[in-house]
Amino acid sequence: MKTLIVINNESFGKGDDELGKRLMGAYLKKLWVRDEMPDTIVCYNSGAKLVAKGSMVLDALNGLYEKGVDILACGTCLNHYHLADQVKVGRSTDMGEIVELMMTYDKVITV
Repeated sequence: MKTLIVINNESFGKGDDELGKRLMGAYLKKLWVRDEMPDTIVCYNSGAKLVAKGSMVLDALNGLYEKGVDILACGTCLNHYHLADQVKVGRSTDMGEIVELMMTYDKVITV
């Protein structure tokens, strides 16, 4: 079963942003140590910040990438946040590919 995880915010859940950022880090680290991996993680809107220089979750995302998870970030979002030249893990993509992934994977999880 092909699984896609969508991260559309740099913090996990609504409410306190600092708490949400800590929770996002915890989520990605717990995902990293699992035996079962998602096939792809796509990051858009402020979630795209997670793949760039200065992100507090680069260790977990790099670990997931090294385990074979495809890490994608929305190019429009990276440009909006002036991060296109600061991507440290994965690759840039466009909305066409994001739509294709969402429509063709068996399971799509949005966090």
